[in-house]
Amino acid sequence: MKRSTSLIAVALTAGSVVCACTAYAEERATPAAAAAALKIDTGDTAWMIVATALVMLMTLPGLALFYGGLAKRKDMLNTMAMSFAAFCIVSVLWVLYGYTFTFSGDIGGIIGDGAKLFLSGVGVNSITDLAKTIPEYIFVAYQLTFAAITVALASGAYIERMKFSAWILFSVLWMTFAYVPVAHWVWGGGFLAKLGALDFAGGTVVHINAGVAALVGALVLGRRRQPALVPNNLTLVVTGAGLLWFGWFGFNAGSALAANGLAGAAFINTNTATAVAAAAWTAVEWMHSKKPTVLGLASGAVAGLVAITPAAGFVNVSGALCIGMAAGVVSFFSVAAMKPRLGYDDTLDAFGIHGVAGTLGAILTGVFADPSINEAGKGLLYGNPGQLLTQTIAVGVTLVYTGTVTFVIFMVVRALVGLRVDEEAELAGLDETEHGERAYNLQLFPGGAAVHSHGEETAGVIPLAVENKSVCSQE
Repeated sequence: MKRSTSLIAVALTAGSVVCACTAYAEERATPAAAAAALKIDTGDTAWMIVATALVMLMTLPGLALFYGGLAKRKDMLNTMAMSFAAFCIVSVLWVLYGYTFTFSGDIGGIIGDGAKLFLSGVGVNSITDLAKTIPEYIFVAYQLTFAAITVALASGAYIERMKFSAWILFSVLWMTFAYVPVAHWVWGGGFLAKLGALDFAGGTVVHINAGVAALVGALVLGRRRQPALVPNNLTLVVTGAGLLWFGWFGFNAGSALAANGLAGAAFINTNTATAVAAAAWTAVEWMHSKKPTVLGLASGAVAGLVAITPAAGFVNVSGALCIGMAAGVVSFFSVAAMKPRLGYDDTLDAFGIHGVAGTLGAILTGVFADPSINEAGKGLLYGNPGQLLTQTIAVGVTLVYTGTVTFVIFMVVRALVGLRVDEEAELAGLDETEHGERAYNLQLFPGGAAVHSHGEETAGVIPLAVENKSVCSQE
C-alpha cells in the first residue's frame, strides 16, 4: 500500500513538473509568437506608403480638379479651396485626436479612448493590431487620407453659396462628431463591427457619410440664385476623374493593408466595376437624352468607384460587374430624375452619386460577398441572408446618425458665423468676394490671341470675343 502511495505521489509530482514546464514554455513562447506576428514587412510597408500617397492624390488634385471644373468659372477657386482646406484641417486634427478616438481602444462600442492623443506612444517601431505588418505611422497617415477626402466630398453640395469661414468651422466639427464615431463603429472595433457589418474601404464610413451630409447641408443652405450647372472646364473634370480612378486603387486595394492576393482582388474589382458603371451610365444617358456626354462618362465612373468601395475585398469579378452595372443605372436616375423631382440643390450631385451609390454598394455587399475571396464575408448568394440584414442596419444607422449630427452642426455654424454669402457676393462669384482672386486672368484680342493679365489695370478683364462683340461668360 505504501509502495502504491509512493508511486502515485511520484507520478503526481512528475505531472506537476511537466505541467509547470509546459506553462512556462507557453508563457515564453506567446510573446515571441506575438512579436513574430507583429513584425514589420518591408514589402507591405512599401505598398502602403504608395497607397497612402494615392489616396492623398484623390483629394489633391483629383477631387479639387473634378469639382473645380464642374463649378461656374467665378466659383472655381473657391470650390477647389474647400477641398484643399479640408485636407489641411483634417491632417492636423487627425494626429491630435482623430486617430486615437477612431482606432485606439473601445469605449462601449461607441468611441475609442484617448490613449494616443497627439500620437502618444506611437513610435518608429510601433505596430497596431489593425495592421500587423506595417509601421503604425503609416497606418495613421493612410487613415488620415480617408478622413480628409470624406469631409471634402460633402463640399460638392455646398459650393457657390457657402461662406468659406462656415466651411472651415463645419469641417472641424463634422470630422470630429460625424466621421470619427462612424469610422470607429465600422473599422475601429465599435458596435457595427461587432455586429458583423462589412465595409472594405468606405461605403458607409466615407460615401454614405459624406452623401448624407451633402443632402442635409444642401437642404439647410437652400437653392442657389443661379441653380444651373454650367461646368467651366470639362477638360479639368475628365482629368480629375482620371486621377480619382487612379488614386482609388490605393483607396480600395490599399485597404487590404498588405501587398497580397486580397489587394489584387480589390484592385481588379475596382477597375471592373468602374468601367462597367461608366458604360452603363453612358448607355442610359444616350437612350434618355439622345447624346452620350463626356460628363456622363466621368460621373458614371465615379459612381462605379463609389459602389464597389465597400465590396472590393469581399466579392468576385462577377459581383463587381453586377455592382458596377447597378451603380451606373441607379445613379444616373438619381441625378437625372430624383433630384429634379424632389427639388433639392445638390450642386455637384454629391448625394446623388456618393450617397446613392454608396448605399447601393453597401447593401449589395451583403448579397455578393464571396467567402472564397475573403473568409470574413459571406453574403446572401453564398448561404448567409443575415449579412444582407446586417448591411441594411449599418446603412440605416449611418443615415440617421450622420443626418442628425450634420443638421445640428449646421445650426451651430449658422449661429456662430452664418452659412451663406449675401446675394451680391453670390452673383459676383465667391472667387473674388471670398478670396480676392480669379481662376482665369485672360484677355482676348482680335485674332484670338490670349494674353495673361497680371497688372492692376487688366486684372479684372473678363475674356471677350472682340470681333463679334459677344461676351464669353458662363456665369
